[in-house]
Amino acid sequence: MNAPPAFESFLLFEGEKKITIVKDTKVPNACLFTLNKEDHTLGNIIRSQLLKDPQVLFAGYKVPHPLEHKIVIRVQTTPDYSPQEAFTNAITDLISELSLLEERFRVCDVHRNHFLFIVPLHL
Repeated sequence: MNAPPAFESFLLFEGEKKITIVKDTKVPNACLFTLNKEDHTLGNIIRSQLLKDPQVLFAGYKVPHPLEHKIVIRVQTTPDYSPQEAFTNAITDLISELSLLEERFRVCDVHRNHFLFIVPLHL
């Protein structure tokens, strides 16, 4: 069989970077973020979080080729807000939301399936 080993889809090789950032020369105030060893799961959740930011004018992602395990996220922002700042804020917000979700599941586990969601979760 010609399939590559499964570990190649998620382990970084020596010297390989997790993320690279390139300024988009076609569009003002835009950047391309390439995330290695990631797929639609992370691409879509980051895109969704970026679009919640009113200073983000455009956010989209693509998988360049189905056999390449990487995604490219394009972000365009208003002139007074950098795409890197928007990306960092989106990641920080996602980490906070996922930490809250994890804590709520732990509380539910302690109380044996009694859902104690006090604050609505916005994902």
